[in-house]
Amino acid sequence: MAIKKNEADPRVIRTRRLLQDAFASLIQEKDFESITVRDIAERATVNRATFYAHFVDKFEILEARLMDSFMTIINRRISGHEVLNEETIQSIFLGVCDFHKSLSTMCKRRYTSLGAVFEIQIKEKIQTILLSFIDKDKMLSSPNAQFLINTATNMLSWGMYGAAYAWNKEGRLISAESFVKQTMSLVMNGAKELLG
Repeated sequence: MAIKKNEADPRVIRTRRLLQDAFASLIQEKDFESITVRDIAERATVNRATFYAHFVDKFEILEARLMDSFMTIINRRISGHEVLNEETIQSIFLGVCDFHKSLSTMCKRRYTSLGAVFEIQIKEKIQTILLSFIDKDKMLSSPNAQFLINTATNMLSWGMYGAAYAWNKEGRLISAESFVKQTMSLVMNGAKELLG
């Protein structure tokens, strides 16, 4: 298990970034399965003990890299949004599309398997982002309100993730903007569109 260090220490931040950058360059050159901790440490010009002081294994560095990438993309899209409305949901949805496109570019040959590995974490992060826009008083007004809000944000996060995943896997035949614009009525109205 990785030793927990003071994550605010500039040296820790610098070393973690160095390791993540080394990993990012290696994933452009090799399949994830063939990358070793030794490869990452050598590319970062540190020893393996230093790697293990920051990450448990190569899966943890991949997860950290993907979550950092996801949050950077989402934060860029939702910057300036203060309430949950159709525009905010559209921005989050576009961010999820951006992330899938980025992931498939970063890990060309392993997108399908890597997308599935981190699917739960990304869906949970989308739900957390949606919930961050919900008024806390509304959440606490009743157990039923909390249940409905949690269920709705869960369904919305899973729907956005799945739709963006399919759009990307099918070859991004239209731009993310066109795709999101065409599917927003499904996102906003859910089953009403399916029931005619």
